[in-house]
Amino acid sequence: MSDQSADLPSGPACALPELVPPDPWQPAVLHAAADFVVAYKPPNLSFHRERDTPGLVERIRELYGAPLWPVHRLDAITSGLIVLATSNDAASAFGERFAAREMDKVYLALSDRKPAKKQGMISGGMAAGRGGNWRLTREDALFAKTRFVSASVSPGLRLYALKPYTGRTHQLRVAMKSISAPIVGDTRYGGSEADRGYLHATLLAFDWIDGAHAFYCPPCAGSLFVTDACRIAQASLGNLQTVWSG
Repeated sequence: MSDQSADLPSGPACALPELVPPDPWQPAVLHAAADFVVAYKPPNLSFHRERDTPGLVERIRELYGAPLWPVHRLDAITSGLIVLATSNDAASAFGERFAAREMDKVYLALSDRKPAKKQGMISGGMAAGRGGNWRLTREDALFAKTRFVSASVSPGLRLYALKPYTGRTHQLRVAMKSISAPIVGDTRYGGSEADRGYLHATLLAFDWIDGAHAFYCPPCAGSLFVTDACRIAQASLGNLQTVWSG
């Protein structure tokens, strides 16, 4: 496991137009293109159906009114941007991009614990533990790598911008726990009780046949995310698009 310094981003919080769902607690289609749809996932919604409760994929298909193919996923606690393909061929192409790490994502998270470090690189192997939990190890098996920067929101509360370079199960949640800063609301990994797990997929970027695409959705669900102090902290991090460079 290693932890190295990372350059702080600079510039405005985000130069991209904001994609904002009509209701932050309900799924929505935010952008539709020929080969893909960019959708919003609210917190506390499972990705797939659970018994009689439709999951995100089913809900977005209903909203879109046509078949869609999921190409990546978000945990139930996580809100934010997700892309779905409009054809099986497009899904295969997206799968190749994810496998080649050509899909750039940036997340925002809140923690009310003092971190071991305020910025840097978190890397190590991922090992399955009890009850479906994961932990970071010093081994290379299932290697995971995450870059992060952070800013103070208020005394005892800190905002983190996280860029995963790999796509392991619970990677960001485990990474935050590993720096002694579990995500607020993520009680599974030691976070404080809250109205939601405060992890949000805020930026998504990739190259496609018709050129480069980048999408930005500010965090909009949860009392701690929508405060002026949290917005100021996000602005102080600078242009989050630069977090994924390098």
